[in-house]
Amino acid sequence: MGQRMGGLSWVGSRERYLDHLKPATFENMVIGRYGGNSLAGADKNEDGLFILIGPGGTWEFSMLLDAHNTEESAELLIRTVKHISSEIEQCLSRPVHLAFKDLETLLLTTLGSDDFRSQCRKVTGETACLICVRKENYLWWFSVGDNSVYLLHPELAARGQYLLNQRNYYEWIGYVNTFDQPVACFSSGVRELRKGRNVIVMTTDGLLEYGRLKHDRQTFEDPCKLYQAFYNEKNLQSCVEAAILEVHEAQGRDSATVIAWTYYNERAAVMPSDAK
Repeated sequence: MGQRMGGLSWVGSRERYLDHLKPATFENMVIGRYGGNSLAGADKNEDGLFILIGPGGTWEFSMLLDAHNTEESAELLIRTVKHISSEIEQCLSRPVHLAFKDLETLLLTTLGSDDFRSQCRKVTGETACLICVRKENYLWWFSVGDNSVYLLHPELAARGQYLLNQRNYYEWIGYVNTFDQPVACFSSGVRELRKGRNVIVMTTDGLLEYGRLKHDRQTFEDPCKLYQAFYNEKNLQSCVEAAILEVHEAQGRDSATVIAWTYYNERAAVMPSDAK
């Protein structure tokens, strides 16, 4: 019997993780779920996530959600993507030059369908949605809203390149829904992983915007400092824990969810020709 893919889902209404500093692991991923500092007034968590791991670790599919005004939109996204998980697996079992194109078509068809849009009109609130997939030596992402994904590698850091997507405000999925517009707004893209150790970090804005006062330092808003925090120490679980601890000690009130994993790429990455 062949290997099966594994999955994990969570939404903050089930377990809020207030004052929670210890990250968890799932397969090759480290997951930090922090509901905020209760002393600063944190009392809810509307983040969510859904993860699929391909058979034998051949790929990772990770969806990160940051909802507001209730967690209902995050729960709807998780139910919807769970429902098409077998189709996601079919897309990602195809050769890499087809897999990402087919997956994006599947997601746009699902999220733009009359049925899904009708369900969105019945929920209270909206969510940012970030999906990332690693297959072979490529990373693909799909983003609505202001969640962030970083690709961390020394060759990229040397050129000041860390963040893959642009954080876009006033984009949501839910009661206010980009897929109800005449033209849906989202971003997507693909990047080749560099040779050697690549660290992928997905996060909601609670890791980037924290502190009780506006002048408080926001360490991880600086992508260079985020790189230093997540790449220089090879124990990724310790990195995630230290980052959440910093947010907690600064009395961060907003929830912060982090998904991070390492991929060692043995393939030679594209380099420019020396011939001029």
